[in-house]
Amino acid sequence: MPEDKVNLLNLDRAGLEAFFAERGEKPFRATQVLKWIYQYGVDDFAGMTNLSKALRERLAEVAEIRAPEIVSEHRSDDGTIKWALRLDSGNHIETVFIPEDDRGTLCVSSQVGCALECSFCATARQGFNRNLTTAEIIGQLWAANRAMQVRPREERVITNVVLMGMGEPLLNFDNVVRAMNLMQEDNAYGLSKRRITLSTSGVIPALDRLREVSDVSLAVSLHAPDDALRNELVPLNRKYPIAELLAACRRYLGEEGSRRVTFEYVMLDGVNDSPEHARRLVKLMRQVPSKVNLIPFNPFAGSGYRTSPPERVEAFRQILMQAGIVTITRKTRGDDIDAACGQLAGRVQDRTRRTQRLQAEGRLAERLS
Repeated sequence: MPEDKVNLLNLDRAGLEAFFAERGEKPFRATQVLKWIYQYGVDDFAGMTNLSKALRERLAEVAEIRAPEIVSEHRSDDGTIKWALRLDSGNHIETVFIPEDDRGTLCVSSQVGCALECSFCATARQGFNRNLTTAEIIGQLWAANRAMQVRPREERVITNVVLMGMGEPLLNFDNVVRAMNLMQEDNAYGLSKRRITLSTSGVIPALDRLREVSDVSLAVSLHAPDDALRNELVPLNRKYPIAELLAACRRYLGEEGSRRVTFEYVMLDGVNDSPEHARRLVKLMRQVPSKVNLIPFNPFAGSGYRTSPPERVEAFRQILMQAGIVTITRKTRGDDIDAACGQLAGRVQDRTRRTQRLQAEGRLAERLS
């Protein structure tokens, strides 16, 4: 394919209207094409039968509709599906569909790998290569619908989207926002703002910027009740400590009352799961109207962490609940296919050399022990 073809999956409504305006077409062409791409899953302009034949031929010359290619599919005993998708240059990302009685949630990736180096996350161990394009983000939703043989126009199986896969979404701001625009676009997927959740470790300048352009739900990866421990688990905390993060969350919530913030807390055996940790967390949570998701740690090779025992997770939850904080223990899904929270790894050509550094550090520790 010619390299100069425009991938229309990279364009939200505004971008698509500009694309047609540059070619002397009316704005309503954007509406027509949006419906064909997203509601009917069509990627061949010849099939867009309410466009003139001449326009379809012109589009075929200058544009394309190209999502990442699914190269493998794994199905969990609990119904969870994990897809590996191949990108250009040999990288792979992973996308997960989680079916429940009242919803179907797609967990999408925003970067190839992740640069934040959270110590308990398999994605972070893979290092970082690049940001995903808008086409590669929204293309995960497009490809998942096609893999499940679903036309969103006729049947909505994916009802919720969470940007909780590989990467830090706020470090890929523009492409993520365009993708979320398409998720909410009435003529595309038409998801409400409360059915889209962006997960972040707390990139504060981008979080403040997000408030100006979006009001999707927010999930903040907290994982510790004090800076000393969070510095170890989430190194970004050294740049944006907890007090600044909570202030940014309050700004995001604003006074309108239309936004939602959830704090995520992975439960690590003997690390952050004591009653004292819970009591400290209570004091933090009183600063921001929110709820807490407790996430049992999902093991992966070489992590160095263990999952907190269920009784300790429940005792932790009870301390928060008794303090009036809505607290949910997330049910682990897809762990038998490495599709659970924190387990997504894909295949990353690591520009950060993180894997090599970790291996070198391990060899040094062995020599010193």
